[in-house]
Amino acid sequence: MARMARSPLLLSLLVLISFLVLIKPSHAGGIAIYWGQNGNEGTLKQTCATGKYEYVNIAFLNVFGSGQTPQINLAGHCNPASNGCASVGPEVTFCQSLGVKVFLSLGGGIGNYSLSSASDAKDVANYLWSSFLGGKGKGRDKSTTTRPFGHAVLDGIDFDIEQGANPYWDDLARYLKEYSKPTRAVYLAAAPQCPFPDAFVGSAISTGLFDYVWVQFYNNPPCQYSSGNTDNILSSWNKWTTSIQARKIFLGLPAAPAAAGSGFIPATVLTSEILPVIKKSSKYGGVMLWSKYYDDQSGYSSSIINSV
Repeated sequence: MARMARSPLLLSLLVLISFLVLIKPSHAGGIAIYWGQNGNEGTLKQTCATGKYEYVNIAFLNVFGSGQTPQINLAGHCNPASNGCASVGPEVTFCQSLGVKVFLSLGGGIGNYSLSSASDAKDVANYLWSSFLGGKGKGRDKSTTTRPFGHAVLDGIDFDIEQGANPYWDDLARYLKEYSKPTRAVYLAAAPQCPFPDAFVGSAISTGLFDYVWVQFYNNPPCQYSSGNTDNILSSWNKWTTSIQARKIFLGLPAAPAAAGSGFIPATVLTSEILPVIKKSSKYGGVMLWSKYYDDQSGYSSSIINSV
């Protein structure tokens, strides 16, 4: 039987299909931002209204644990001691109406926080549930009878733990996840330093309970970008994405040179040399920036958003 000749169009389609099969998929991501540590960065509502961010971490609850009365510090935005942060609640709801997930970030570089036992971790989880999540403001601790952001229900809790190395952060993660229901998830996020594993929340992240992990690839020369060298940061990224169970992993960066001691990546380098590589990971979630204030100064998110 004579063989039927293939048309030039068919041959072109077959070549194109073969080429596409060889290409590794590139995964789309979003931008996470920290808000709350500078009164000149605009309101939470204004932050979400930009349309640039898919996740906002309200920073910080920086006093809690070991029997202390929890305290939130939102710098110049409001005074929680006089119930002055209730106005943040409607702004949280506004953000969520746009599809933005809003987290309360625990810890930070300055504060007084620690967990003394598994029981202490359970008490802190109860406080967070009652005061910021789906609880009704009632609990063993009298401080849980108030809700600093009113009736707003945050999407989850972010662990930006930079002190208090102890084995109980994993207990806090477990207790918080127990509140998660099919009708209303409690998402967990973490912001570890890039040296693997993280000295403070490494054991908590290893539980596999975290939905989002935005690794801080700055202030840590061995695993960050420096002087045109992308080897360290790409090697560290590969270590994180192949070593932990998390739904999405983010590249955490300073939004401006002044936002960190080291590790700033020019937007052109990020979009041309780094993002094309890390987006091949199925765990790629996007980019986390510190912080809204610095992003306002630099316009960094606007420079990278179409590439993230």
